[in-house]
Amino acid sequence: MSAVSLPCDAPATARGVATRLIRLSALGVALALLGGCAAMSEQECRSANWYEQGQRDALAGQPRSRLADLHEACAKAGAVPNDRLYLDGWSRGVHQFCTPDNGARWGRQGRSYANTCPPELDRAFSDRYRAGRRGWEAEQAVKRLQGEQRDKQRALDQAKDDAARRQAREQLRSIDWRLRDARDELDRAEWQLRQPY
Repeated sequence: MSAVSLPCDAPATARGVATRLIRLSALGVALALLGGCAAMSEQECRSANWYEQGQRDALAGQPRSRLADLHEACAKAGAVPNDRLYLDGWSRGVHQFCTPDNGARWGRQGRSYANTCPPELDRAFSDRYRAGRRGWEAEQAVKRLQGEQRDKQRALDQAKDDAARRQAREQLRSIDWRLRDARDELDRAEWQLRQPY
């Protein structure tokens, strides 16, 4: 996405329009990313390469049951997915998806796992996914506590009397301890992720 830049002395309305365009572009990107979860359009149903679609869905962590959703969506377009090609592609994609490294990455990104992997691949993927997810959760806790810390520091800076300042300092100390523990948990999770599987 290319940036829109206007001089600082541009009229406020022009800057406002540029800002709205940037926000709309970002929204469009977000919707396109979410579109992977939506059912296919009529045109996509008619022109789909079902092998590639199955492989793409598996690589996106979609379960085999996604095919039933595609049948329903494509029925409205008068198209019928090719089950054999889709499942062949899905099988290939799921073997690429269900690796320990991808499980760790998937969890570390905070993505949810829909129990997509077949039993023979699930344990290795799930173990690393859980380790990655612990790292993501620890990172979220650190960020949340850092936000609380900033808010409390502002409250301390704006406190008008000794009692309010004392209370804000006590709360900051408590947050500091919790933040230290959260950082330790993040370090442990990251260390675990660096260990060979």
